[in-house]
Amino acid sequence: MNSNLQELLENGFIILRNVIAPNDLESLRKKFETLVHRQRKIWHEEHIDTWETGAQPRLSNYERLIDEDTAATVEMWQQENTLGVAHQLLSVPDHTSVSSMMLMCSPQQDHGPAAWHRDIHPLDMAPMAVLQRDLLENGPKYIQWNVPLYDDIVFWAVPGSHRRLNTYEENRQLEENPRVPMPGGVPIELNAGDGVVYVNYLLHWGSNYSTTLRRTIHGGHSIFPCYSETEFMRHVSANSRAEFQSWNQLSHLKQNLTEQALRSVINKDSDSFWEAIRGLQPGSGDKGMTVLLIYLSKAAYHILVHKQSRNSDFPRWAADNQHPISINWGPQFSERFTATDAEKLWGNFSMVDRYLRSESEQFAPGYQNRDPMFYYFEDIAPNFGVEEFVNSWTD
Repeated sequence: MNSNLQELLENGFIILRNVIAPNDLESLRKKFETLVHRQRKIWHEEHIDTWETGAQPRLSNYERLIDEDTAATVEMWQQENTLGVAHQLLSVPDHTSVSSMMLMCSPQQDHGPAAWHRDIHPLDMAPMAVLQRDLLENGPKYIQWNVPLYDDIVFWAVPGSHRRLNTYEENRQLEENPRVPMPGGVPIELNAGDGVVYVNYLLHWGSNYSTTLRRTIHGGHSIFPCYSETEFMRHVSANSRAEFQSWNQLSHLKQNLTEQALRSVINKDSDSFWEAIRGLQPGSGDKGMTVLLIYLSKAAYHILVHKQSRNSDFPRWAADNQHPISINWGPQFSERFTATDAEKLWGNFSMVDRYLRSESEQFAPGYQNRDPMFYYFEDIAPNFGVEEFVNSWTD
Protein backbone atom coordinates (compact mmCIF):
# COMPACT_ATOMS: atom_id res chain seq x y z
CA MET A 1 0.00 0.00 0.00
CA ASN A 2 1.50 3.32 -1.10
CA SER A 3 1.40 6.42 1.08
CA ASN A 4 2.57 9.95 0.41
CA LEU A 5 4.84 11.70 2.90
CA GLN A 6 4.11 15.07 1.29
CA GLU A 7 0.37 14.54 1.81
CA LEU A 8 1.00 13.74 5.47
CA LEU A 9 3.20 16.83 5.92
CA GLU A 10 0.68 19.02 4.07
CA ASN A 11 -2.62 17.84 5.59
CA GLY A 12 -1.49 16.08 8.77
CA PHE A 13 -3.32 12.85 7.91
CA ILE A 14 -3.80 10.28 5.14
CA ILE A 15 -6.94 8.18 4.67
CA LEU A 16 -6.18 4.63 3.51
CA ARG A 17 -8.87 2.25 2.30
CA ASN A 18 -8.99 -1.45 3.16
CA VAL A 19 -6.10 -1.44 5.60
CA ILE A 20 -7.77 -4.61 6.85
CA ALA A 21 -8.93 -6.77 3.95
CA PRO A 22 -12.73 -7.35 3.91
CA ASN A 23 -12.19 -11.12 4.14
CA ASP A 24 -10.23 -10.68 7.39
CA LEU A 25 -12.63 -8.34 9.16
CA GLU A 26 -14.99 -10.79 10.81
CA SER A 27 -12.20 -12.97 12.16
CA LEU A 28 -10.37 -9.96 13.59
CA ARG A 29 -13.58 -8.64 15.17
CA LYS A 30 -14.00 -11.91 17.06
CA LYS A 31 -10.40 -11.90 18.27
CA PHE A 32 -10.65 -8.32 19.51
CA GLU A 33 -13.93 -9.09 21.24
CA THR A 34 -12.12 -11.86 23.11
CA LEU A 35 -9.61 -9.25 24.32
CA VAL A 36 -12.46 -6.94 25.37
CA HIS A 37 -13.95 -9.78 27.43
CA ARG A 38 -10.57 -10.43 29.11
CA GLN A 39 -10.03 -6.77 29.91
CA ARG A 40 -13.55 -6.38 31.31
CA LYS A 41 -12.93 -9.35 33.58
CA ILE A 42 -9.73 -7.70 34.89
CA TRP A 43 -11.54 -4.42 35.52
CA HIS A 44 -14.33 -6.24 37.34
CA GLU A 45 -11.90 -8.18 39.56
CA GLU A 46 -10.00 -4.97 40.39
CA HIS A 47 -13.23 -3.03 41.04
CA ILE A 48 -12.49 -0.54 38.25
CA ASP A 49 -15.59 0.90 36.57
CA THR A 50 -13.99 2.05 33.30
CA TRP A 51 -16.33 -0.06 31.19
CA GLU A 52 -19.48 1.11 32.97
CA THR A 53 -18.67 4.83 33.26
CA GLY A 54 -15.92 5.73 30.75
CA ALA A 55 -16.67 7.98 27.80
CA GLN A 56 -14.30 5.91 25.66
CA PRO A 57 -13.34 2.64 27.35
CA ARG A 58 -9.91 1.79 26.02
CA LEU A 59 -7.80 -1.36 26.01
CA SER A 60 -4.32 0.12 26.47
CA ASN A 61 -1.34 -2.11 25.70
CA TYR A 62 -3.72 -4.89 24.73
CA GLU A 63 -0.77 -7.08 23.69
CA ARG A 64 -0.57 -8.23 27.34
CA LEU A 65 -4.01 -9.86 26.87
CA ILE A 66 -3.22 -12.03 23.85
CA ASP A 67 -2.62 -15.74 23.39
CA GLU A 68 -1.88 -17.73 20.24
CA ASP A 69 -5.54 -17.61 19.16
CA THR A 70 -5.64 -13.80 19.34
CA ALA A 71 -2.08 -13.04 18.17
CA ALA A 72 -3.43 -11.61 14.91
CA THR A 73 -4.48 -8.50 16.87
CA VAL A 74 -0.76 -7.75 17.34
CA GLU A 75 0.47 -9.04 14.00
CA MET A 76 -1.88 -6.69 12.10
CA TRP A 77 0.53 -3.88 13.09
CA GLN A 78 3.32 -5.64 11.15
CA GLN A 79 1.55 -5.97 7.82
CA GLU A 80 2.44 -4.16 4.62
CA ASN A 81 -0.71 -2.02 4.99
CA THR A 82 0.44 -0.75 8.41
CA LEU A 83 4.17 -1.24 9.03
CA GLY A 84 4.89 -0.85 5.32
CA VAL A 85 3.12 2.51 5.34
CA ALA A 86 5.04 3.60 8.43
CA HIS A 87 8.33 2.74 6.69
CA GLN A 88 7.39 5.21 3.97
CA LEU A 89 6.51 8.00 6.42
CA LEU A 90 8.84 7.97 9.44
CA SER A 91 12.02 10.04 9.60
CA VAL A 92 14.37 7.06 10.02
CA PRO A 93 12.83 4.20 8.00
CA ASP A 94 15.30 1.58 9.27
CA HIS A 95 14.21 2.35 12.86
CA THR A 96 10.47 1.97 12.18
CA SER A 97 8.79 -0.11 14.88
CA VAL A 98 5.42 -0.77 16.50
CA SER A 99 5.18 1.51 19.51
CA SER A 100 1.67 1.20 20.96
CA MET A 101 -1.41 -1.00 20.54
CA MET A 102 -4.84 -0.01 21.84
CA LEU A 103 -8.54 -0.49 21.15
CA MET A 104 -11.13 2.28 21.60
CA CYS A 105 -14.65 1.11 22.50
CA SER A 106 -18.10 2.66 22.68
CA PRO A 107 -19.40 3.65 26.13
CA GLN A 108 -22.37 2.13 27.95
CA GLN A 109 -24.23 5.45 27.89
CA ASP A 110 -24.04 8.49 25.62
CA HIS A 111 -21.28 10.93 26.61
CA GLY A 112 -21.49 13.26 23.65
CA PRO A 113 -18.45 15.02 22.17
CA ALA A 114 -14.96 15.31 23.65
CA ALA A 115 -12.86 18.49 23.46
CA TRP A 116 -10.72 19.45 20.48
CA HIS A 117 -7.03 18.95 21.27
CA ARG A 118 -3.55 18.11 20.07
CA ASP A 119 -1.90 15.00 21.57
CA ILE A 120 0.94 17.08 23.00
CA HIS A 121 2.14 17.79 26.55
CA PRO A 122 4.28 20.93 26.20
CA LEU A 123 5.31 20.46 29.83
CA ASP A 124 7.12 17.13 29.44
CA MET A 125 7.69 17.29 25.67
CA ALA A 126 8.50 20.63 23.99
CA PRO A 127 6.68 23.80 22.87
CA MET A 128 4.47 23.25 19.84
CA ALA A 129 6.37 25.40 17.32
CA VAL A 130 9.66 23.69 18.22
CA LEU A 131 8.11 20.28 17.49
CA GLN A 132 6.59 21.56 14.25
CA ARG A 133 9.91 22.91 12.95
CA ASP A 134 11.47 19.49 13.61
CA LEU A 135 8.59 17.75 11.81
CA LEU A 136 8.88 19.93 8.70
CA GLU A 137 12.68 19.63 8.65
CA ASN A 138 13.02 15.89 9.31
CA GLY A 139 9.64 14.20 9.00
CA PRO A 140 7.74 12.47 11.82
CA LYS A 141 9.35 10.40 14.56
CA TYR A 142 5.93 8.98 15.42
CA ILE A 143 2.61 8.47 13.61
CA GLN A 144 -0.80 7.46 15.02
CA TRP A 145 -3.50 5.27 13.52
CA ASN A 146 -7.23 4.76 13.81
CA VAL A 147 -8.46 1.58 12.09
CA PRO A 148 -12.15 0.85 12.79
CA LEU A 149 -13.59 -2.64 12.84
CA TYR A 150 -17.01 -1.07 12.21
CA ASP A 151 -17.90 2.07 10.23
CA ASP A 152 -16.66 5.09 12.19
CA ILE A 153 -17.37 8.83 11.80
CA VAL A 154 -16.26 9.91 15.28
CA PHE A 155 -12.84 11.37 14.35
CA TRP A 156 -12.56 14.93 12.99
CA ALA A 157 -9.46 16.97 12.15
CA VAL A 158 -8.40 20.44 11.00
CA PRO A 159 -6.23 19.83 7.92
CA GLY A 160 -2.85 21.54 8.11
CA SER A 161 -3.15 22.46 11.79
CA HIS A 162 -0.13 20.26 12.63
CA ARG A 163 2.08 22.76 10.76
CA ARG A 164 1.10 25.86 12.73
CA LEU A 165 -0.09 27.22 16.05
CA ASN A 166 -3.77 27.77 16.78
CA THR A 167 -5.40 30.68 14.99
CA TYR A 168 -7.18 33.45 16.89
CA GLU A 169 -10.54 31.96 15.85
CA GLU A 170 -9.53 28.48 17.01
CA ASN A 171 -8.33 29.74 20.38
CA ARG A 172 -11.54 31.69 20.86
CA GLN A 173 -13.67 28.61 20.20
CA LEU A 174 -11.45 26.37 22.33
CA GLU A 175 -11.96 28.77 25.22
CA GLU A 176 -15.70 29.30 24.67
CA ASN A 177 -16.78 25.75 23.73
CA PRO A 178 -14.22 23.13 22.65
CA ARG A 179 -16.89 20.47 22.09
CA VAL A 180 -18.51 21.70 18.87
CA PRO A 181 -17.31 21.62 15.24
CA MET A 182 -14.25 23.79 14.65
CA PRO A 183 -14.01 26.21 11.68
CA GLY A 184 -12.12 24.30 9.02
CA GLY A 185 -12.66 20.96 10.76
CA VAL A 186 -13.65 17.98 8.60
CA PRO A 187 -15.06 14.56 9.54
CA ILE A 188 -12.84 11.58 8.70
CA GLU A 189 -15.37 9.06 7.44
CA LEU A 190 -14.00 5.54 7.67
CA ASN A 191 -15.63 2.32 6.58
CA ALA A 192 -14.88 -0.86 8.49
CA GLY A 193 -11.28 -1.83 7.75
CA ASP A 194 -10.21 1.59 6.49
CA GLY A 195 -7.55 3.57 8.33
CA VAL A 196 -6.41 7.10 8.99
CA VAL A 197 -2.75 7.67 9.81
CA TYR A 198 -1.95 11.08 11.25
CA VAL A 199 0.54 13.31 13.03
CA ASN A 200 -0.27 13.66 16.72
CA TYR A 201 0.33 17.45 16.55
CA LEU A 202 -2.90 17.70 14.51
CA LEU A 203 -5.85 19.53 16.07
CA HIS A 204 -8.49 16.79 16.25
CA TRP A 205 -11.77 15.84 17.91
CA GLY A 206 -13.82 12.89 19.12
CA SER A 207 -17.14 14.23 17.84
CA ASN A 208 -19.58 11.91 19.61
CA TYR A 209 -18.96 9.16 22.16
CA SER A 210 -22.31 7.42 21.82
CA THR A 211 -23.49 3.87 22.46
CA THR A 212 -23.28 3.07 18.73
CA LEU A 213 -21.01 0.03 18.56
CA ARG A 214 -17.41 1.16 18.22
CA ARG A 215 -14.30 -0.98 18.13
CA THR A 216 -11.52 1.13 16.63
CA ILE A 217 -7.91 -0.03 16.71
CA HIS A 218 -5.65 2.81 17.82
CA GLY A 219 -1.88 2.96 18.19
CA GLY A 220 1.26 3.99 16.46
CA HIS A 221 4.63 3.40 14.86
CA SER A 222 7.78 5.15 16.05
CA ILE A 223 11.56 5.31 15.71
CA PHE A 224 11.80 5.03 19.53
CA PRO A 225 10.42 1.60 20.55
CA CYS A 226 10.10 0.53 24.16
CA TYR A 227 8.43 -2.63 25.49
CA SER A 228 7.93 -2.70 29.24
CA GLU A 229 6.62 -6.26 28.93
CA THR A 230 7.80 -8.85 26.40
CA GLU A 231 5.71 -11.85 27.45
CA PHE A 232 3.35 -11.32 24.49
CA MET A 233 6.16 -12.11 22.05
CA ARG A 234 6.00 -15.83 22.81
CA HIS A 235 2.42 -15.98 21.46
CA VAL A 236 3.04 -14.47 18.01
CA SER A 237 4.44 -16.19 14.93
CA ALA A 238 8.18 -16.79 14.57
CA ASN A 239 8.56 -13.98 12.00
CA SER A 240 6.57 -11.56 14.12
CA ARG A 241 8.59 -12.50 17.22
CA ALA A 242 11.90 -11.98 15.43
CA GLU A 243 10.80 -8.51 14.36
CA PHE A 244 9.71 -7.50 17.87
CA GLN A 245 12.96 -8.86 19.29
CA SER A 246 14.95 -6.74 16.83
CA TRP A 247 12.95 -3.67 17.89
CA ASN A 248 13.57 -4.52 21.53
CA GLN A 249 17.30 -4.56 20.75
CA LEU A 250 16.92 -1.19 19.03
CA SER A 251 15.20 0.11 22.17
CA HIS A 252 18.13 -1.01 24.34
CA LEU A 253 20.54 0.65 21.89
CA LYS A 254 18.65 3.94 22.08
CA GLN A 255 18.46 3.78 25.86
CA ASN A 256 22.23 3.25 25.92
CA LEU A 257 22.70 6.21 23.56
CA THR A 258 20.53 8.33 25.87
CA GLU A 259 22.74 7.32 28.79
CA GLN A 260 25.84 8.09 26.72
CA ALA A 261 24.54 11.57 25.91
CA LEU A 262 23.81 12.31 29.56
CA ARG A 263 27.13 10.91 30.82
CA SER A 264 28.94 12.93 28.18
CA VAL A 265 27.53 16.07 29.79
CA ILE A 266 28.69 14.92 33.24
CA ASN A 267 32.16 14.18 31.81
CA LYS A 268 32.21 17.29 29.59
CA ASP A 269 32.93 15.14 26.52
CA SER A 270 31.44 17.01 23.57
CA ASP A 271 32.53 14.45 20.94
CA SER A 272 30.76 11.64 22.77
CA PHE A 273 27.68 13.84 23.23
CA TRP A 274 27.39 14.60 19.52
CA GLU A 275 27.94 10.94 18.65
CA ALA A 276 25.10 9.92 20.97
CA ILE A 277 22.47 12.39 19.80
CA ARG A 278 23.27 11.73 16.15
CA GLY A 279 22.79 8.03 16.86
CA LEU A 280 19.41 8.66 18.49
CA GLN A 281 18.02 10.19 15.31
CA PRO A 282 20.37 9.60 12.37
CA GLY A 283 20.26 12.25 9.66
CA SER A 284 18.47 14.83 11.79
CA GLY A 285 18.98 18.52 11.09
CA ASP A 286 19.50 21.27 13.64
CA LYS A 287 15.81 21.62 14.50
CA GLY A 288 15.55 17.92 15.28
CA MET A 289 18.67 18.14 17.43
CA THR A 290 17.06 20.99 19.41
CA VAL A 291 14.05 18.77 20.19
CA LEU A 292 16.34 15.94 21.30
CA LEU A 293 18.19 18.38 23.56
CA ILE A 294 14.91 19.43 25.20
CA TYR A 295 13.96 15.78 25.68
CA LEU A 296 17.36 15.11 27.29
CA SER A 297 16.76 18.01 29.68
CA LYS A 298 13.47 16.38 30.71
CA ALA A 299 15.29 13.07 31.19
CA ALA A 300 17.86 14.82 33.41
CA TYR A 301 15.06 16.24 35.52
CA HIS A 302 13.32 12.86 35.82
CA ILE A 303 16.57 11.40 37.13
CA LEU A 304 16.89 14.26 39.61
CA VAL A 305 13.33 13.66 40.85
CA HIS A 306 14.06 10.00 41.52
CA LYS A 307 17.48 10.53 43.08
CA GLN A 308 16.86 13.71 45.07
CA SER A 309 13.08 13.56 45.74
CA ARG A 310 12.96 17.04 44.25
CA ASN A 311 9.68 18.96 44.55
CA SER A 312 8.67 21.57 41.98
CA ASP A 313 5.89 22.55 39.62
CA PHE A 314 7.10 19.77 37.28
CA PRO A 315 4.68 16.89 37.96
CA ARG A 316 5.89 13.67 39.50
CA TRP A 317 3.78 11.58 37.10
CA ALA A 318 5.99 12.62 34.18
CA ALA A 319 9.00 11.08 35.93
CA ASP A 320 7.11 7.97 37.07
CA ASN A 321 5.85 6.96 33.62
CA GLN A 322 7.50 6.14 30.32
CA HIS A 323 6.95 8.09 27.10
CA PRO A 324 9.42 6.66 24.59
CA ILE A 325 8.64 9.08 21.74
CA SER A 326 10.18 11.81 23.93
CA ILE A 327 13.01 9.43 25.05
CA ASN A 328 11.46 9.08 28.49
CA TRP A 329 12.37 5.44 29.11
CA GLY A 330 10.59 5.16 32.45
CA PRO A 331 11.66 5.29 36.10
CA GLN A 332 13.94 2.25 35.80
CA PHE A 333 16.23 4.29 33.53
CA SER A 334 17.12 6.50 36.51
CA GLU A 335 18.73 3.49 38.19
CA ARG A 336 21.71 3.91 35.84
CA PHE A 337 22.70 7.11 37.68
CA THR A 338 23.73 8.06 41.22
CA ALA A 339 22.45 11.02 43.22
CA THR A 340 25.74 12.80 42.50
CA ASP A 341 25.31 12.16 38.77
CA ALA A 342 21.80 13.60 38.98
CA GLU A 343 23.02 16.79 40.63
CA LYS A 344 25.81 17.27 38.09
CA LEU A 345 23.43 16.61 35.19
CA TRP A 346 20.92 19.16 36.38
CA GLY A 347 23.67 21.66 37.00
CA ASN A 348 24.24 21.68 33.23
CA PHE A 349 20.71 21.04 31.95
CA SER A 350 19.06 23.66 34.15
CA MET A 351 20.08 26.29 31.57
CA VAL A 352 17.97 24.41 28.98
CA ASP A 353 15.07 24.41 31.42
CA ARG A 354 15.40 28.18 31.86
CA TYR A 355 14.93 28.67 28.11
CA LEU A 356 11.70 26.65 28.33
CA ARG A 357 10.21 28.67 31.19
CA SER A 358 8.72 32.11 31.63
CA GLU A 359 8.67 34.30 34.73
CA SER A 360 4.88 34.48 34.43
CA GLU A 361 2.28 31.75 33.98
CA GLN A 362 1.56 30.68 30.41
CA PHE A 363 -1.50 29.11 28.83
CA ALA A 364 -2.76 28.14 25.39
CA PRO A 365 -5.91 26.04 24.85
CA GLY A 366 -6.11 22.81 22.90
CA TYR A 367 -3.27 20.84 24.51
CA GLN A 368 -3.19 17.94 26.94
CA ASN A 369 -1.80 20.35 29.56
CA ARG A 370 -5.04 22.13 30.38
CA ASP A 371 -3.89 24.37 33.24
CA PRO A 372 -1.62 27.43 33.26
CA MET A 373 2.06 26.75 33.93
CA PHE A 374 5.42 28.50 33.74
CA TYR A 375 6.60 26.40 30.78
CA TYR A 376 5.99 27.84 27.32
CA PHE A 377 3.21 26.17 25.35
CA GLU A 378 4.10 27.49 21.93
CA ASP A 379 7.70 28.65 21.36
CA ILE A 380 11.05 29.58 22.86
CA ALA A 381 13.78 32.16 22.21
CA PRO A 382 15.36 31.82 18.73
CA ASN A 383 18.96 31.86 20.00
CA PHE A 384 18.64 28.45 21.63
CA GLY A 385 20.20 25.25 20.28
CA VAL A 386 22.61 22.39 20.81
CA GLU A 387 25.74 24.40 19.99
CA GLU A 388 24.89 26.95 22.69
CA PHE A 389 24.25 24.18 25.18
CA VAL A 390 27.52 22.34 24.47
CA ASN A 391 29.46 25.60 24.67
CA SER A 392 27.93 26.29 28.10
CA TRP A 393 29.74 23.33 29.66
CA THR A 394 32.84 23.04 27.49
CA ASP A 395 34.01 26.68 27.76
